[in-house]
Amino acid sequence: MSTTTAAVAPLTIDDAEALVGAARRAAEDAGVTVSVTVLDAGGHLLAFRRDDRAVLISGETSTRKAYTALQLNAPTADLVDAVQPGGLFHTLPTALDRPLLFIAGGVPVHRDGRLIGAVGVGGGAPEQDHGFATAALQALA
Repeated sequence: MSTTTAAVAPLTIDDAEALVGAARRAAEDAGVTVSVTVLDAGGHLLAFRRDDRAVLISGETSTRKAYTALQLNAPTADLVDAVQPGGLFHTLPTALDRPLLFIAGGVPVHRDGRLIGAVGVGGGAPEQDHGFATAALQALA
C-alpha cells in the first residue's frame, strides 16, 4: 500500500511581501510603527521591513516572534502561559540554539493545513502586534 501526499506550495517572496504589506497597513491604520519579519518553513528570512521611525530592537523582536511561532507552530500569544514556572515549555527557551520570544505578535502561516512559514510583528503593544500579524494572514486568504 502506497501513500502519496499532495504537494503544498511553499511560501514565496511574493507571498512574504504581501504579508509584510498587510501587517504594515494594519499597523499604520492604528497609528503604530512596527517591524515585520516573514520566515519560510525552514526559518529563512524571506521579507523584512522596519520603518525608520521604529525602535531599533523591534526588528530583532519581530524576527524572534516569527521564529518562535514557526518552531512551535502556534501563535506566540497562545504560548505565554506555557513558559511560566510549571508550564509545558518552562525550560524550552534555554534548550534551543536561538532564543525564543513568548510575547504576542508571531503567527505561523499555513497553506492547505501545512506549516509553510511564519510572520512576526514588533513595535506596538503585544496585543496590537498580534492583531497586525493576524491581519497579515488575510493577504494569503
